[in-house]
Amino acid sequence: MQQVKDRVFSGTQPTGVPTLGNYVGAYRNWLKMQDDYDCLFCVVDMHSLTVRNDAAELRKNAKSLLALYLAVGFDPEKCILYFQSHVPEHAQLSWILNCYTYMGELSRMTQFKDKSAKHSENINAGLFTYPVLMAADILLFNVQYVPVGEDQKQHVEITRDIAERFNNIYGDVFTIPKPLISNVGARIMSLSVPENKMSKSDDASGYISMLDTTDVIISKFKKAVTDSEKEVRYDPKAKPGVSNLLTIYSVMTDKSVKDAEKDFEGVGYGGFKLAVGEAVADKLKPIQDEYNRIMDDKVYLESVSKDGAQKARKIAMKTYGKVARKVGLAQI
Repeated sequence: MQQVKDRVFSGTQPTGVPTLGNYVGAYRNWLKMQDDYDCLFCVVDMHSLTVRNDAAELRKNAKSLLALYLAVGFDPEKCILYFQSHVPEHAQLSWILNCYTYMGELSRMTQFKDKSAKHSENINAGLFTYPVLMAADILLFNVQYVPVGEDQKQHVEITRDIAERFNNIYGDVFTIPKPLISNVGARIMSLSVPENKMSKSDDASGYISMLDTTDVIISKFKKAVTDSEKEVRYDPKAKPGVSNLLTIYSVMTDKSVKDAEKDFEGVGYGGFKLAVGEAVADKLKPIQDEYNRIMDDKVYLESVSKDGAQKARKIAMKTYGKVARKVGLAQI
């Protein structure tokens, strides 16, 4: 008898090329899961609509992100890869869950406050109800675990609250998900402001794009902020810049931070930063080569997205049908 695996769901917005932080904090950890869990990894393109996008650019970015998923090593034979917008049950379930979510809960969400401050000219309802769509993403597939960074844990918590509220009214409908937070290389910080998480919204010198060329990567690391000392030592409070670079080097070389420190005993910051940059470039180069090959194979990319959407819908339609019956929507 085949053992039933626990299910995992996660996704990334196609709002530009993912950063080194996305690769280290998310994709590397997701890769380890595809053999042990029943995984769905989604391009959450509908979430991207809370900000104004050029339509052609958004479509291009979505396909690019799917290609990058594949280039990193996600295997469509082992996990489900698809575009969120190709599975309409995401939006349908989101509307129902909106009716079981309270305004006060949504107004307390940290991301809403942060994005409202950054996009004060476009504080739309979608930005406010974003966590409900995320809850629908997760609950649609009866997911046991959601791999997230510490900063996304609040979204899993509100998902649990919504699911428990719904279950208390209608019975055992939704699986209550748990956040899965990795402590290994989970937070890669900005190269220019090492107290902040690496982000695409940072200035260009502060983050490494997964598609940056070797020369660009080396140049950015040479300019990375360190401190006025000379010792390469891991101390996040006293030496945030150096500690961040040590973390990156450790992850890229599969060495412990302690061993990474030993590699740079007596080495100046210039040599240290160059070595970190080279380690990152060496790790990303084969991914970039595979990405370029996949982007040139449009037939393959389309077949992966269509097959993934069909598999995802097969699961989603069962859950949505059950929810629709529970709340009293007319059945076809």
